[in-house]
Amino acid sequence: MSVTSEAVTVRRGPLVVAGGVLAAIVVASIVNTVISLVALAAGAPDDFQPLKAGSYIFLTAVGTLIGALGWAVVRKSAKDPEALVRWLVPTVVVVSFVPDFLLYGNGGAIGVGALLLMHVAVAAVVVFAYRKVMPLS
Repeated sequence: MSVTSEAVTVRRGPLVVAGGVLAAIVVASIVNTVISLVALAAGAPDDFQPLKAGSYIFLTAVGTLIGALGWAVVRKSAKDPEALVRWLVPTVVVVSFVPDFLLYGNGGAIGVGALLLMHVAVAAVVVFAYRKVMPLS
């Protein structure tokens, strides 16, 4: 008796994927709200626009949707999507820091630090969600 192991790609329906992506946006936005409130309480400038809910919720939604598209492309076309995601996600997060550093003059260390933390938090939330609704294997 021989046992063969074949990798079977799990496919979720579009409503499950859409629900998971929407849930990621909501959870990441809640986490970002907490980060923003803590940063403002710790001394980030009150007029620092990136720490306003309208700014970070919009950018969280856009980034999550773009990330989901990228995840789907990697999942479908990469020979080894796990390996690619392992280096691609941290690389994208670090590259996403660049615009935040340019805001140092307006947001100071606390404001920019909060933005950097937001990027990491969003990445953690969305990778968890993507793995649930769009498994790589």
